Amino acid sequence: MADGVSRAVLGVIGGSGLYEIEGLVEQRWESVETPWGPPSDAFLRGRLGDVEMVFLPRHGRGHPHAPSDINYRANIDAMKRLGVTDIVSLSACGSFREDLPPGSFVVVDQFVDRTQARARSFFGNGMVAHVSMAHPVCSRLGDWCEAAARHAGIAVHRGGTYLAIEGPQFSTLAESKLFRQWGLDVIGMTNLPEARLAREAEICYATVAMVTDYDCWHPDHDAVEVQAIIEVLVANADKARRLVASAAPAMSDRPAVCPHGCDRALEDALITAPEARDPALLAKLDAVAGRLLARDAK
Repeated sequence: MADGVSRAVLGVIGGSGLYEIEGLVEQRWESVETPWGPPSDAFLRGRLGDVEMVFLPRHGRGHPHAPSDINYRANIDAMKRLGVTDIVSLSACGSFREDLPPGSFVVVDQFVDRTQARARSFFGNGMVAHVSMAHPVCSRLGDWCEAAARHAGIAVHRGGTYLAIEGPQFSTLAESKLFRQWGLDVIGMTNLPEARLAREAEICYATVAMVTDYDCWHPDHDAVEVQAIIEVLVANADKARRLVASAAPAMSDRPAVCPHGCDRALEDALITAPEARDPALLAKLDAVAGRLLARDAK
């Protein structure tokens, strides 16, 4: 590809319906071992036109993994090992805004983290790193997602803050009203620490939040029937497939160097002196931080 990387690979994390994307050829499921344990599932690999795509069902096929039990580190590490350069995360969520009704898509640009029981980093004792999360998503990739949604005729809102809660329970009414007062836009349970880890792995990352319902703050919340939510979920899955199929061609114009620095997020983040680094942890970081560790070893 002209002025681009020699092997751009699109990673997609989302629900099981996404591997039914029209035009995805050469499909094969591939298991990946990581030093962080097993990922959520095997990875579906294939090709959309000229673009290689890797899909991971975040909760596993059949949805066996609760949000807090997902091995986020293994998922992102495996994506890195498979050569993924850009991740589009598609996630069902609730809405805090009247003007973001069920069926809306939101290209998120910020996060607020209310999770409590999840490993948030690949780094730790023996290899400390402080990575900036000021701008947690890749604006270029967000542009692609927005353009793809509009091209596919999907109602999309650009920009918004995603609140990540631990789950698996939904919010109390008091919490929902409080979060809305904070000025947040959507609420979900899965995009953190996913976005943090993608940043540490130097992979461009963007979230597309797919609204399934108003959170319990809404006066009509109790009147919503489960069947209605299921219908929205099915419709959103169809929209998500169309968005991915529409976004994939943009990969052919992917710049060799991310203009927002996503592929260099670790450049000044590794703090531990080489002589004080833990060899065991370094071995686990071979994929995530291999670019810099190899350089430091010279």
